[in-house]
Amino acid sequence: MKPFSWRFIRVWQRNRDVFFKLWRSEAPGFLAEPVIVLLAMGFGLGAYVGLVDGQRYIEFIAPGIIASYAMFSASFECTYGSFVRMEFQKTYDAIIATPLNVEDVIAGEIFWGATRSLMTGTIILVIAAAFQLVPSPWALLIPILSFLQGIMFASIAIFYTSIVPAIYSFNYYFTLFMTPMFLFSGVFFPLTAFPKIVQTLSWVLPLTPAVHLTRALVNGEIQLELLWALALIIVIAALFFSISLVTMRRRLTV
Repeated sequence: MKPFSWRFIRVWQRNRDVFFKLWRSEAPGFLAEPVIVLLAMGFGLGAYVGLVDGQRYIEFIAPGIIASYAMFSASFECTYGSFVRMEFQKTYDAIIATPLNVEDVIAGEIFWGATRSLMTGTIILVIAAAFQLVPSPWALLIPILSFLQGIMFASIAIFYTSIVPAIYSFNYYFTLFMTPMFLFSGVFFPLTAFPKIVQTLSWVLPLTPAVHLTRALVNGEIQLELLWALALIIVIAALFFSISLVTMRRRLTV
């Protein structure tokens, strides 16, 4: 594995510039949908659900919505977005013809995916705060957590992108990986509501520690055990970041 250099920031800047040119067409995906889900589930289903862990249902799901849509932002950017840039637009080929190498390109992609997570998580946090769903000042740390979480999911997504034969293969990624995380990571239901075996397996899912940390920050429930969830995110992020640099170099140079 070769290291990446500071030049990765140029890839990040390129993606940033494209985003700000097209943000109006992308806004519904990273802004409107999570707000609709939060309000529909929180006020709609919440009208039929009692208190969950001593909270109103909308208060319970708000942190999960923040974490899960931060996940979706990084994942969509580094699956479909990265694949299109790699295979159809040939953006990667053009960039590595410059002094930048493959590792710079992939690091730039991952950090841009993390930036998308930060943007989405922050926007939803502000909206949740406007609905008085954020009682603790510890929630100010959520943008940092969203960025770290974004590195993790962007790295996983880039790894998958490096091995898929066609763009249609992302159907498996979102159906068999993303959807189960969305449903079984404590976003909509407490993990204690599931059988013991499901509770244990839920901690294998990368979204679970992110939801756990986000909920703790929103509610101001800071405990030492949160370090385990943070360590899990850091380990997964570092592992898949490193692997993706290797697999993507093989994809682009062999």
